[in-house]
Amino acid sequence: MKNDSDLIQNILDGDKQAFGELVRRYEDTVFSFAFKVCRDREKAEEALQDTFVNVFRKLHQFDGKSKFSTWLYSIVTNNCLMKNRQRKIDEVSVPIHEESEHHAVKPSDSPTPLETVMSDELKTQLDEAILSLTVDYRIVFVLRDMEGLSAQETADVLNLSVAAVKSRLHRARTALREKLSEYVTI
Repeated sequence: MKNDSDLIQNILDGDKQAFGELVRRYEDTVFSFAFKVCRDREKAEEALQDTFVNVFRKLHQFDGKSKFSTWLYSIVTNNCLMKNRQRKIDEVSVPIHEESEHHAVKPSDSPTPLETVMSDELKTQLDEAILSLTVDYRIVFVLRDMEGLSAQETADVLNLSVAAVKSRLHRARTALREKLSEYVTI
């Protein structure tokens, strides 16, 4: 399997199959992140499509100074922010915990009915708490705590300082802790 740099060079050299490979490599990541931010399957699918159209059009602008995934996250973030402005996503409540067709549950992993109810209630409360965050805090929270990016990577994606990322993350976590205090003791 080619690394991102080789794949990008092949695309820039006109290899259309290489672009298809790049899309396949990152489409799940892009969709998952877009869904967590946009909070709606249709909007996430639109963001996915818009992101790869933007990547195709602007790949020649990628300078390779950061990781490709960091550059890609910044494009997805911008597309999600545009969707927010266009459709006011803060008014939409869709659970962030989508069931994937790719994950089978083993019978031994089956939760008890009480665990299922408690888990569903906590997921609903968590979803509502995340939804209540401002978009700026939500994106930082999703990038850092759900996608696992470092503070520096998040800062690069959002064109912020690391200090600003840490501040927004702290505020997001504090707000979530307050909203979820009856469910979680931290």
